[in-house]
Amino acid sequence: MKFISIFDWHVLLVAALACGATYICLDLGIAADLPTSLIAVSIVFPIVFSINAAYTRREEALRYLGLVRASIASIYLAHRDWVASAQKDHESRAAALGRALYGSICDALAADAETRPRARVAVRDGFSDFSRSIEQLRASGLSSTEVSRVNNYLNLAITEFERLRAISDYRTPASLRAYSKVYLNIFPMLYAPLYASIGQSAGIIFGYAVAVAFAFVLVGLDNIQDALENPFDGIGLDDVDLNAEGELYWLPNDN
Repeated sequence: MKFISIFDWHVLLVAALACGATYICLDLGIAADLPTSLIAVSIVFPIVFSINAAYTRREEALRYLGLVRASIASIYLAHRDWVASAQKDHESRAAALGRALYGSICDALAADAETRPRARVAVRDGFSDFSRSIEQLRASGLSSTEVSRVNNYLNLAITEFERLRAISDYRTPASLRAYSKVYLNIFPMLYAPLYASIGQSAGIIFGYAVAVAFAFVLVGLDNIQDALENPFDGIGLDDVDLNAEGELYWLPNDN
């Protein structure tokens, strides 16, 4: 099923157009043994580069999300263990703030262009609440050195969120994606004389089969790249899972 998911109506449309172009070439007697190496040089190499770049961004996003969760867990443990007085109050407050902050970060990464500014305001407020909570640790007797260490955990979480935001905002080179998308869609039709040549020598059915195979391979690669392009949109099979439930197992859940 995962293999089938990369083939959609777009693949079928291009395959149908390639078969139509092949029929026209057979009808008009247009046949040529075109070099298939041109596809590898001009199409496959660029799209493979784009897929690799998109996958690398997805792996970086997973690493940054892990660092955000680790920072939240470290801040929570500091609230729980570093101050003896009113310990339970600090612990429950940090757990609630940590869950709210991580949920806001996930919402901001998955937000569309319209809701993104409001979602990022929620993230900003979450970091501000944590900063004020750390100051309450200072008021409860935590030393300046330890407060500075907890603030470093918060700074790390902010830094990693900004890296995640950059991944969310910026994609692989737009010009390269536009180039690949155009040629991935037209090459299956441009090679119709080759399919006609194969049909004349090996049988018409075989010629149409090659036309369909070219369309499935090239447009399938395009679909894979599109699915990987935004690791936070929840569309592709390899997208980052932004479901906060179960990710913050360091934090107790009072609900």
